[in-house]
Amino acid sequence: MKHPVASTGCLGIILFATMMNGAAIAADYPSRPIRLFVPFASGSATDTSARIFANELSKQMGQQVIADNRPGAGGAIGMQLLAKATPDGYTIGYAGAGPLAINRSVTPDLPYDVEKDYQPISQAVDGPIMLAVSPTLPVKTVKDLITLAKSRPGDLSNGSAGTGTIGHLAGEYFKMKSGTRILHIPYKGGGQAAIDVMSGQVQLMFDPINGVSPHVRSGKLRGLAVTSRNRAKAFPDIPAVAESIKDFEVTTWGGILAPAGIPKPALTRLNAEMQKAVKSPTVIERYATLGAEPVASTPEQFAALIRSETAKWAEVVKLAMPK
Repeated sequence: MKHPVASTGCLGIILFATMMNGAAIAADYPSRPIRLFVPFASGSATDTSARIFANELSKQMGQQVIADNRPGAGGAIGMQLLAKATPDGYTIGYAGAGPLAINRSVTPDLPYDVEKDYQPISQAVDGPIMLAVSPTLPVKTVKDLITLAKSRPGDLSNGSAGTGTIGHLAGEYFKMKSGTRILHIPYKGGGQAAIDVMSGQVQLMFDPINGVSPHVRSGKLRGLAVTSRNRAKAFPDIPAVAESIKDFEVTTWGGILAPAGIPKPALTRLNAEMQKAVKSPTVIERYATLGAEPVASTPEQFAALIRSETAKWAEVVKLAMPK
């Protein structure tokens, strides 16, 4: 029979060793480069955003944060790799609404579980989507568009980068909120959709603001509204959809996460570095050119955002893409 005093002493030694090990991790982390999985191709909007933070975190932490693109299956390939990575703080990932919220309803048999496989670290960015229309369409406001769509149910079309993308579902959400019928036309990318909207073959599109802003500034597209709750700093003269449809809000967001089980000291350090990174003049300037804003959060806040967005898009997908 073990002596109770001896057992208590052993427990104390274990707890002390655990505390010392955590302190060592906190002091040494990171001691080697960090891999940042990006589940989309180089040059994509997600990749651009991820690399902005990879560069800034590299400078702040004194170790390279290396973006590693693993595209395919709507982000599922990269997300699965992240889920299976060793949770030591040296492999993290960058993802947004698609892989973390939308795909869970669009593709029920995903090879990863957002709730179980990942530890959210911090939100990184929040950006509006723009509702852009063909210059030939006789509308100047959201209310004009709703009136026209209701007078011609099913005649107007919304071009998107593909079925299940944020542009597609933003259009479906608009239809739900406005009571209109607008045909969805999926393309193999936002650029192809924009070409047909500019020509008038398709009447409108919802697309991340950095994707359509050059065409809006050149007059090839008419920026009708932005989908953030408030007007975008990059286009202060273009109203928000919420000014015409109460509580309408759709944004493109992204953030940093790690495999579940990451050591608490590493999690704390990464979150603290993200809090600093979003205040960097370089990061702020880079995002200003994209029409978005860097945003940091606590891990709990980022997890709550993922949950709320998952519920929101599940409802939209259920109505827009019935099985």
